[in-house]
Amino acid sequence: MRTVLNEFDLVVVGGGPAGSSAAHAAAQCGLNVAMIEREQSIAHSVRTSGVTWMESVREFGIPADCYNPIRHYAFCSPGNTVKVSDETARAAVLDVRGTYRFLADRAVNRGVKLHLGTRVTGVLLEGGRICGVVADSPAGRIEFRSRVVVDASGFWSVVAKSMSLVGQWKRFGVGAEWEAEVENLQADTWWLMVGEEYSPAGYAWIFPVGPNRARIGVGVGRPESGVDPTKKLQDIMKRRVGPIAELGRIDPIEFHYGMIPNEGLSRRTVYDGLILVGDSAGQANPLVLEGIRYAIRFGRVAGRVAADAIGRGDTSRGSLEEYERRWRKDIQSKVRTAARVQSRWIGLTDEQWDRELEIIRDLSADEFLDFIRADFGISDAIKLAARHPGMAIRRLFGGMR
Repeated sequence: MRTVLNEFDLVVVGGGPAGSSAAHAAAQCGLNVAMIEREQSIAHSVRTSGVTWMESVREFGIPADCYNPIRHYAFCSPGNTVKVSDETARAAVLDVRGTYRFLADRAVNRGVKLHLGTRVTGVLLEGGRICGVVADSPAGRIEFRSRVVVDASGFWSVVAKSMSLVGQWKRFGVGAEWEAEVENLQADTWWLMVGEEYSPAGYAWIFPVGPNRARIGVGVGRPESGVDPTKKLQDIMKRRVGPIAELGRIDPIEFHYGMIPNEGLSRRTVYDGLILVGDSAGQANPLVLEGIRYAIRFGRVAGRVAADAIGRGDTSRGSLEEYERRWRKDIQSKVRTAARVQSRWIGLTDEQWDRELEIIRDLSADEFLDFIRADFGISDAIKLAARHPGMAIRRLFGGMR
């Protein structure tokens, strides 16, 4: 095996939305950037259901053929159903593969060197600080030297773990889903299904990706439950429980399986010469465990902050700290408030879930969506309670102080 030395300003590990966004932003700033992806093609394996929001779709310039707009939001427990509707689409289900490839292509078109089928196996250190990574590729062993490394390797946090900076996530969600052709589908309506009937310590879903195509899945929280989401998915599809019964014929096309951290914003994300972004950083909405919008937004921030630090000739932790300050200011209080709701939800019985949905029934579309996408802090929750004095909003948020 031969070693090939490559010198870059920035090396990005991971070709998902966080990595592609960081690489693109850095290249826009004039950096020489390499992006390393272990799979043979971008998004060869799909590990997410692809839920996001129209506001984010517009912010990131995602093409119209890469998402399906949603304007009806159905939420069901074993004994209750609530539907919130809006005149315009406010949510979206992404064509995950198409979106990720769009983001990667945009980076490549700015000059980013993309290395596919290349697996990072270790890091390069000088004086105890990172100065690049080592990877195995079809061409042999490659050393990628750089002034800053961005760890966008997802759930497994490959770079940070190689440096013993982080351990394995202890709380996380694991999900399994089938993308399928279905006979009867409302393409602008999603379903979230809660309670033991659907998933212990989690939820099930039906997310339309087109007129007759949907993702049907189950997510389970660890360590709260050891249930295998694949087996639970098989069970509810076989028994055709809840809204699955209304889909008619279901022809599975592609199976997806993935994991997402659920420890809140517990990690430091900046070290000397190293930035963590996306799932590597734990940047996820605790309520529905989605984080694509955070990955793209904070990937951009990471790329720009790295470029500024390199331009100053100082890539120390202190010089990169602006990245962590910015993302924490943006989402930390919101994620903390959402985590309180999520921790309460995990312990609900089916009967309690039936009552919980009544709290949501009278919310407007704006209020419901701000809630489910974790776009609120404690002050927002208090204002919501003031607008709905007859509702048990305080109970929904697990008590507000």
